[in-house]
Amino acid sequence: MPADFVGLSYELQQLSDPSFFSKSNTGLIRAFKALAPRGVLRLGGNTSEFAWWKPTPSSPEPEHPQTRVVEGEPKAQYYAVTAEAVRNLADFLKATGWTCLYGIGMGTNTPQRAAQEAEFVATVLGASLQYYQIGNEVDLFGRHLRDPKTWSPKTYLEEWLTLARAVNARVPGAKFGMPDVAAYVEWLTEIADSWSSIKNPPSVTTLTHHYYFGGPATNPEVNIPNLLKPATMAKVQKTADTATAAANKMGVRVRMTEGNTCYRGGKPGVSDVFASALWSADYSLLLASNNYSGINLHGGTGKSVANSVGGFLPGDVLLKDKGESPEQIATHPHPFYTPIGTFGSDYLMEPVAYGLKFAGGLSGGSFLQGDFTSEIQATGVDATAYAAVLPGGHVSIIILNKDAEQDLELSLDFGTGKTGAVETEMLHAPALDSREAHITRSQKPGGPNNGKYTVTVPHATGLRLTLK
Repeated sequence: MPADFVGLSYELQQLSDPSFFSKSNTGLIRAFKALAPRGVLRLGGNTSEFAWWKPTPSSPEPEHPQTRVVEGEPKAQYYAVTAEAVRNLADFLKATGWTCLYGIGMGTNTPQRAAQEAEFVATVLGASLQYYQIGNEVDLFGRHLRDPKTWSPKTYLEEWLTLARAVNARVPGAKFGMPDVAAYVEWLTEIADSWSSIKNPPSVTTLTHHYYFGGPATNPEVNIPNLLKPATMAKVQKTADTATAAANKMGVRVRMTEGNTCYRGGKPGVSDVFASALWSADYSLLLASNNYSGINLHGGTGKSVANSVGGFLPGDVLLKDKGESPEQIATHPHPFYTPIGTFGSDYLMEPVAYGLKFAGGLSGGSFLQGDFTSEIQATGVDATAYAAVLPGGHVSIIILNKDAEQDLELSLDFGTGKTGAVETEMLHAPALDSREAHITRSQKPGGPNNGKYTVTVPHATGLRLTLK
């Protein structure tokens, strides 16, 4: 599990406010550092397809192609990404200790503008830039940006190569992630199958895809029991199997670059409550144990995400229908799934971020292939567990009891003769639907007896045990 496994995803449109990702935004810097000492910021999203590069204050806005208007898809609201915003982003990354995956639009861009922007970004961000991502959710371009009769992985790849090679001409040695699909992970397989036939291909380090459990907010199937049930993670495992097989064929890693609980901005009562913390911890560790290089949970300001999904958040409509006043609605994070909520000048970690932080406790470690499945299944409790050896040599185990009612008792075996103090971290809240989350650290008296150790994990709780 890479040391910088933890990541966040923001709409590229956040750069239209140069002060957002800047060294002056100390509240956001504190929130990033509280989430992870090292992490990866991904900039992209639906809005990245309507950005245009403005290298100087006098640079004119280019002519834009016509796009189809589709209900539920963002309208063509063009905006400029300025040199000032990129310089401020560089300062922000240095202040947080994070690196960046930088999204360059494909849907309405040109090779020349893409190359100019990429060159400036490479010069300014330097080592803080991991790679470029050209195009966002390209498997859905047939809805509004390309001809659905001809758009396919093959035509995408041809167009992507034109843009990537233009970037390479200005940024020799440029690295890329691709294809950043929304849902059709089979695109990764098709690209991997055809990759060996490409002469002198650009340097792709990562295959990328998105994931949302369900949506939109008005969908009654998006609820806490469905979010946490074992079948949800079983589907995640199938996606991971397909993605990692494609990545292995290309000799690269795989990353989930945008995702969360509920698409189109999240669902109040699901995305902004403690259940999302247990989900994000389990989801993160499942991908990490499948050799993913990291995940980026999507968020940002309510305005930027609303702009990316058609101009409004369905969750707000849901709250209005339930009779909440504007003042009550404002107490929710916007978007509802954002890991870091923006409340005026304050930036607060939401429950889903606490789950990501909790899973990040194993960052830098090497997973152990112990099998907890049979013992956990025998209890009838909805729970999962992951174990790793940390860089310092200590064994650490995370047990996630997602069951709403049943506590879990497990007998662990650290190995014959193993003794020592057991440090604990608990991820907890009063209830699954609580609008809060906490991580509490302590040290349990006594340790393993000749390697054997019994532990009880309360229902709706995460527990991490580290043998010192």
